[in-house]
Amino acid sequence: MKWVKRIVVALVVVFALFYLVTRPEDAASAVQAAVGAVWGAISSIGVFFSSLAG
Repeated sequence: MKWVKRIVVALVVVFALFYLVTRPEDAASAVQAAVGAVWGAISSIGVFFSSLAG
């Protein structure tokens, strides 16, 4: 099963590199959206704990 995981990871990395080279603007937009989602989640968790404390 480890070889299947390695193949899947390799395919994902190759696809990401191909996408980055062929469509850099779209890749940048995807990264910005992902970072925005993570930042939004962290911010929401901070608001939650602030509400608990206050």
